[in-house]
Amino acid sequence: MSYHTFFGLKGQPFAADLALDAILKTDDLREVQQRILYTIELGAIALVTGEVGAGKSTALRWVAGGLHPSKYKPLWVTATSGSILEVYRQLLAELDIQTASSSRAILTGLIRTQILALVQSKKQQPVLIIDEASLLRLDVFAELHTLTQFEGDSKPYLPIILAGQNNLADNLLYRTAVPLASRIVARRHLQEVNREGMERYLDHHLKIAGLKHSPFDAQAVTAIHQGSGGLFRKANHLARGALIAATSEKSQLVTAEHVRRAASELF
Repeated sequence: MSYHTFFGLKGQPFAADLALDAILKTDDLREVQQRILYTIELGAIALVTGEVGAGKSTALRWVAGGLHPSKYKPLWVTATSGSILEVYRQLLAELDIQTASSSRAILTGLIRTQILALVQSKKQQPVLIIDEASLLRLDVFAELHTLTQFEGDSKPYLPIILAGQNNLADNLLYRTAVPLASRIVARRHLQEVNREGMERYLDHHLKIAGLKHSPFDAQAVTAIHQGSGGLFRKANHLARGALIAATSEKSQLVTAEHVRRAASELF
């Protein structure tokens, strides 16, 4: 018997691809939203950092999803450790521009032309969102700063949201990144949640999956919180694994022992 059937789940619990209206609205999420909206208004740069699995990508998706599509155009880039050309190619795809050129000058020109068209002709504000930005090479930061300069840097047409692990802030201290870093007007570091926050998170996801009452006892919640370090992605795996472990024992109550079994198989 599957754990879905055993616990009477109507959907996949602890999924990462939740609909925007199903995402748990935490204080961290709202803080990220406030900072990003402020940054967009100024046409500047915002920094969102946190450990892997702290909810950075979810926060970005929620904030971007709340931007009115007639007024804003989010441009999503997932950073790599490659050259600026990798960023440009993703950005061109987001702008629906097809080109076989590998010339940085040509690609930059195409991007800048389309950005100007969005702002001036379509009256639409582009917002460049770079996830996993901690992977970016140092020389890419200097190139990005050049890309944001319009009319002698007097027109802030391209706000940027940089999201990545904690070393992103350190990388921006290097000399090549200083011009870009000087435009940062807002920062938010996503902390690991406390036990109360973790219990609220677990209950929220279980309700989405169709359970009114959580099968996790208090010790199981504590075990998930401790085992995940307060990080949502690890908590998802532990909670799902604990449900499977409980199902194998035909136990409607999920205990700390089930969480420990899940942890031994997952990590």
